[in-house]
Amino acid sequence: MRFPNGWVGGAALIAGPVLLAGTLLRSPFHFFFPDQLKALHEHPELVRAAYTAFLAGNVVLWAAVAHLVQRIGTRWAAWGGVLVTVGLFARTFHAGVDQAAFNATGQLGVERATALVAGGYGELHLFSALSFTIVLGWFVLAFAAYRAKAFGLVRSVALATAGLLPLGVLKGTEPLSVVGTAGLCVALVPLGVRVLRELPRPTRKNVLTAVPVALGLGALAVLSTLG
Repeated sequence: MRFPNGWVGGAALIAGPVLLAGTLLRSPFHFFFPDQLKALHEHPELVRAAYTAFLAGNVVLWAAVAHLVQRIGTRWAAWGGVLVTVGLFARTFHAGVDQAAFNATGQLGVERATALVAGGYGELHLFSALSFTIVLGWFVLAFAAYRAKAFGLVRSVALATAGLLPLGVLKGTEPLSVVGTAGLCVALVPLGVRVLRELPRPTRKNVLTAVPVALGLGALAVLSTLG
């Protein structure tokens, strides 16, 4: 059995780009971190929803990328997949710093939290040296998809635009964010629909097994928030 299988990969190809589009929710606010923290203070639900959706999209995309790499099946695709996956790890790290800054804003207020973030914004860490993967990975993977004829020119270019998404801590939304998320939807969502349609329909046994597993995972998720 391949991992991720068709159900996981197909669902991720659809859900990943759609969730990533959550970055558009923060488009009314200015791009840099002082304005992002101010926006959090004034519109906490909207800003948290935007950042949470973007984080979830990056996490889900690992399965989409893994499925696409398997589908292309070339050395270039493998290299592109590695680079993109490391880039997704880097964005997840950035999201953790975002969350810490949000918590600081709630505890200290906007001005003190902004000063705190500004004081450590340029600090070096592991992903400082790996930030290039966030951009380069999508370009390499798009080239691999086009070279192997897995995607045509339009969808290969659309996939490459994901490398244009702004990167870093507490970054807002700009025109390139719209281009990158739209491009990713154009490239991956139709493939996800196709993958799911090609799969055999779930059997009664599959459904009866999936329901308690889903409920169990949901219960574990709730328990995880308690400790």
